[in-house]
Amino acid sequence: MTVETDKAPSPLIDVNEFASKLACSTKHVRRMADNGRCPPPIRLGGLRRWNRKAVDDWIAAGCPVVRHVRSTTPK
Repeated sequence: MTVETDKAPSPLIDVNEFASKLACSTKHVRRMADNGRCPPPIRLGGLRRWNRKAVDDWIAAGCPVVRHVRSTTPK
């Protein structure tokens, strides 16, 4: 007897899946998240997860900067 499961994909993705979508390293994804250059992660204890739809929409929009990071140099 075979059991077929048609599970919908999880609404959250990990750093490895995010990096594979962008064809970059996981370290680069973490740096982008720390600098506000991608959708913010959801923190689950020590884990970072991203909303799958937010990431897909962000990529479809051309990967715009999500928030502006203030410069530490005075003007």
